Amino acid sequence: MVDEYQDTNVAQYLWLRLLARRHHNICCVGDDDQSIYSWRGAEIGNILRFESDFPGAKIVRLERNYRSTPHILSAASGLIAHNGGRLGKTLRPGLAHDPEQVEKIRTRAVWDGEAEARMVVEMIETYQRRGEPLASMAILVRVGFQTREFEERLIATGVPYRVIGGPRFYERAEIRDALAYLRLVQSPTDGLAFERIVNIPKRGLGEAALRDVAVYAREHDLPLLEASRRLVETDLLKPRPRKALTAFVEDVARWRSLLGSMPQDELTATILDESGYVAMWKADKAADAPGRVDNLKELVSAIAEYDSLGAFLEHVALVMENDANAGGDRVVVMTLHGAKGLEFDSVFLPGWEEEIFPHLRALEESGDKGLEEERRLAYVGLTRARRRVLISFAANRRVYNQWKTQLPSRFLAELPEADVEREADRGLFAGGAPTDYSAQPLAEPRSNWSYPARRSSSSSAAAPVPRSVSAFKPGVRVTHDRFGDGTVLAVEGHTLHVAFDGAGTRTLIDSYVTAL
Repeated sequence: MVDEYQDTNVAQYLWLRLLARRHHNICCVGDDDQSIYSWRGAEIGNILRFESDFPGAKIVRLERNYRSTPHILSAASGLIAHNGGRLGKTLRPGLAHDPEQVEKIRTRAVWDGEAEARMVVEMIETYQRRGEPLASMAILVRVGFQTREFEERLIATGVPYRVIGGPRFYERAEIRDALAYLRLVQSPTDGLAFERIVNIPKRGLGEAALRDVAVYAREHDLPLLEASRRLVETDLLKPRPRKALTAFVEDVARWRSLLGSMPQDELTATILDESGYVAMWKADKAADAPGRVDNLKELVSAIAEYDSLGAFLEHVALVMENDANAGGDRVVVMTLHGAKGLEFDSVFLPGWEEEIFPHLRALEESGDKGLEEERRLAYVGLTRARRRVLISFAANRRVYNQWKTQLPSRFLAELPEADVEREADRGLFAGGAPTDYSAQPLAEPRSNWSYPARRSSSSSAAAPVPRSVSAFKPGVRVTHDRFGDGTVLAVEGHTLHVAFDGAGTRTLIDSYVTAL
């Protein structure tokens, strides 16, 4: 008897074939549409070949679903039908539902990640006021860096939450390391910060050299960084560690000289780059290394929202005081990969944008196979819900101290229209992915990745909001709440290309700017 057969790897597959070779007695349970772990060795071909590997096997399709509503099941089935490599099945609701009480899946377009987090948490509070337990609600993200804005919004509004499957954003190792760099630059007397990052990445400072620094600091009653600065001017250290420690001390001094003269997000990016910390993770071959780099980029984006580095570090200290690991009724925050097998009354699926979901790395590394696995992951997310699903996507994301205009995920266009209610904030794309990926109504192309041709679908994407002629003309000066003042370069319908004085050229909807 084998459960979750779709998640078996090559070794397990060969072992099972050997066990069953003599008596031909094997029973496997699995769902090919939920095969989402290829990154850890799972091989979907094992379940797809089952009938040919075990001739004469009897196939029993368990198609009655006792969890989700008809709209959720229909939407999930319509989405996964776009995959070619599958056995196929027809999900049917196993419970009676009042048609007037059954909610359609909702998709919502918002301006940016902050607006997305605010909207989701407001809905959570609404359901809580209706008497629904917080533990019956889950925010399921595609990648770990997405949790940061939701965690901060939940803390700000006093809504208890817990992160399942990993630490909270500011508790992640790479974030703690980065914060230690920032604390040392902000406060050179911070001994704990010095100890954490003085040899991360490896600088050739062994235990003996670091012990010498600690002894010198204690004997002379000095902070560790100042003790290091003085120690390297003596002959107490061997040449190699003295050279490494000298470079570190000089780096910190240079970064401190930039405080106040460089925006804090740019300074943070500079520190992480010049220290070699980002390069360390980029060179790491571990499966979670790319996610750590994404988290560091998200940290830089977070810092840009504050007036100074000191203000940000104070904010982090307050956030860390929030005990998100205590018991009680709490919203669940986790990745889609970790949610498999779980169920919730209300499921929030944020970040349904190209390059986030489907994730760019999956497409670049695995092509069509990667796209199909991303679609299976979306299917898993939808089918975690018992009563309602809200899918959201943002028109803009701040990534590593710069704004990027986003495209809605192609998966939005693959949801059957009969099962979806599409909503959008004022002036934004109306809730579906473009029907032609060569047309980009919200952004200019941001990568050389060319999307594979999509399969035809009986349900078409929601059309963009009809466009008339914008009142703005090229050359007009405008102002934006976030980007400041700028000059209109070109006009396409109600889409403006604006050169902002301090934020570069942006593409946005004219309703978000005001004429000067």
